[in-house]
Amino acid sequence: METTMKAAVHHRYGDENAIQFEQVALKNPEPNEVVVRVKAATVNRTDCANLTGKPIIMHLVAGIGKPRNPITGSDFAGIVEAVGEKVSKFKPGDRVVGLDADQCSSHAEFVIMKENKGISKLPDEIDFGKAAASMEGAHYAYNFIKRIPDISGKNILVNGATGAIGSAGLQFLKYHGATITAVCRSEHDHLIRDLGADEVIHYDKEDFTQSEATFDVIFDAVGKSTFGKCRRILTSRGIYISSELGPKIQNPLLALVTPFGKGQQVKFPVPTDTNRSIQYIMERLNDGSFEPLIDREFSFQEIRDAYHYVLQGQKVGNVVLRFD
Repeated sequence: METTMKAAVHHRYGDENAIQFEQVALKNPEPNEVVVRVKAATVNRTDCANLTGKPIIMHLVAGIGKPRNPITGSDFAGIVEAVGEKVSKFKPGDRVVGLDADQCSSHAEFVIMKENKGISKLPDEIDFGKAAASMEGAHYAYNFIKRIPDISGKNILVNGATGAIGSAGLQFLKYHGATITAVCRSEHDHLIRDLGADEVIHYDKEDFTQSEATFDVIFDAVGKSTFGKCRRILTSRGIYISSELGPKIQNPLLALVTPFGKGQQVKFPVPTDTNRSIQYIMERLNDGSFEPLIDREFSFQEIRDAYHYVLQGQKVGNVVLRFD
């Protein structure tokens, strides 16, 4: 095995220009670890937060003053290169996919994962890029929607339906029998209808919060609205879920307070059990009810360009890095 590997690192918070390539040490796996040669990964909102240190609360997670872990990347698909002596689920040559939403340093030629945390075998028929694009956004989407009781038959609005989280959430909700109104730019109408949306609101032409319809659930997959703005279009016991903290960190605070009432509620799920997320995602990939939305692909060498694109905030679905 190689003793060093090429990795994208950032020793300071900043934009894509903070990233540089370095040869870093590749350690031997611990007894319960798996070494994976990365074939594909994504550049996503989690990665951007780790890179920029924004919002400021990220400094508590990623490191005060400078990044604690300089190698970016939170998901991957690839081939097992080596395994620790106690590993029983994987062997060299296995195709695998994985995720660590806290950061697994997958923007490198190799990534090391614990056998029982955030890694799964990948069927031969699923492309590495598609597999990587099925991880981070879909993980968050699954953890958000599983907090919605009795999804079947509910009238649900998805704001940000073209994002990695929103496009996955739309498909998962549709799989469970919800009626979906999706919010997106007008140019993406057909794309979102193809993913299963029953109705579409074009945010570049109208404000969805002024809709005449009411919804059992509003899933704000981009976190660009607020509970206050959405209350008038929620049913009397409707649920507002956001992927972001909200102004003045209001969403987690409201999630603590609103359940004590009998009316509308805010839910702010904290994603847990990555293994279950991956299992659910693989089930949806295998039964054909989920297809990750891919916007663009970049080579690993073009990682700064990929970050620059994602940081603009207008990507559609996922941005994939190819390591071939």
